[in-house]
Amino acid sequence: MAEIPVTALDPRHQKMIENARVALDRGNFDYALEVTTQVLKAAPGCVAVRRLQRAAQLKNAGPASRGGFMAKMSSGLSSAPFVFGGGKKDPAKLMEAAEVLLSKDPNNIPALKRLAEGAQGLGLLETVAFALDAVREIEPENRANLLALGEAWFTAGRMTEALAAADALLRLDPTNGEALSLVRKASVAQTVNKGGWDSAATYRDKLRDEAPTLAPSLAASVTTADALTKRQLAESLASVTREPANMNHYRNVAQIYRQLGDIESALEWIRKARQQPAGQADPNLEKQESELATAAVEKHARSAEAAAAASPHDTAAQAQVAAARGQLAAFKLAEAKRGVERYPNDYPARYALGMLLLEAGEVDAAIAQFQQAQKGSQVRVAALVGLGRSFKAKRLFDLAVSQFTSAKSELPKMDDLKKEVIYELGVCYELLGRPDAAIAEYKAVYSEDIGFRDVADKINAFFAR
Repeated sequence: MAEIPVTALDPRHQKMIENARVALDRGNFDYALEVTTQVLKAAPGCVAVRRLQRAAQLKNAGPASRGGFMAKMSSGLSSAPFVFGGGKKDPAKLMEAAEVLLSKDPNNIPALKRLAEGAQGLGLLETVAFALDAVREIEPENRANLLALGEAWFTAGRMTEALAAADALLRLDPTNGEALSLVRKASVAQTVNKGGWDSAATYRDKLRDEAPTLAPSLAASVTTADALTKRQLAESLASVTREPANMNHYRNVAQIYRQLGDIESALEWIRKARQQPAGQADPNLEKQESELATAAVEKHARSAEAAAAASPHDTAAQAQVAAARGQLAAFKLAEAKRGVERYPNDYPARYALGMLLLEAGEVDAAIAQFQQAQKGSQVRVAALVGLGRSFKAKRLFDLAVSQFTSAKSELPKMDDLKKEVIYELGVCYELLGRPDAAIAEYKAVYSEDIGFRDVADKINAFFAR
């Protein structure tokens, strides 16, 4: 599916859109919405029509919709719309479901993210950016969204917009490594595009002819971010020399190395900090060391995956991927166990260990960790959900229902987590042979979010029977 301008629409649709613009100017929002919805069904890739529709939605909703419940909801995720994941989804259905929700509340952030996800699946790159930019208007300081927006504009080939998003993120977080990386690659792409270097046949000629004038601007755009990071690194290293007992300087050095993608050097500096008298008993440094050591193993696994992807028929490379993934899972589990043994009252750590044990198939051990993790207010609900899933894995569906019901009662608002809990509760009722109880739970989700997982299919199948 491709994105198209209004001029590429069917002439009848072009006339309808012209009338919709007039209707919007005159305050006839209902007509504008009806027309744009109709045209988008035929041409979902027309971003201009989608912008017109959103303008009508916002004016129709009025100022009361700003700052409302859905506007305040924040998914906290840049690439995934669900807390626990919902499997693969049909992109077109995701967009349709999002459009239904946005017709009721144009500031529904989860719906805008689903619109972006669906558009991504259909290859509608500017529509992805359109949806994420709408999120930016509602939550201008949502850093994850700003980064996702910048990457979306970059993928769509709109470098000026990508740089603007990166700049907005850097104003909030001047040392954000991903934003600095986006600035570098977008600056290079922008310079290359301005130079007309997109033709391979003329690349060498243009490089030779334009090098004297292009080199300074290209070097400046590429090295500005690098120079800033390197200057910060040099300053932090000098601070360590001046004050070797100050653990913050070691942390700063490690953080900068991590931003540069040098996980090994970051880990080395955290270990240096832990060798200092003030760092030996610092639990935060210990956790950082564990996180960085895990990140190093993850990096090795990603390298193995990249090598295998480049050689899909290389059985040795595929075996290395399996081995690397096994090593990563074992390392994570060992680190989690070590952390819980050292800090038995760290309930978030117990919850994380329970999740790893459940993933590894050690269900009884996972149950023991989730039961302990319930004592921590930060992870109580998540631990209840983990218990529910563990009992479900053991086919103890009545016990699973009890846990999911408790979790449901402790979640005050219908966000994605609560939808997931209610959905799981419905599944357990189905497995217990209680379809009426199951459909009651599915209806609760359906009434809020028709596009959540396969809840619409379950509702339709129930009434078809």
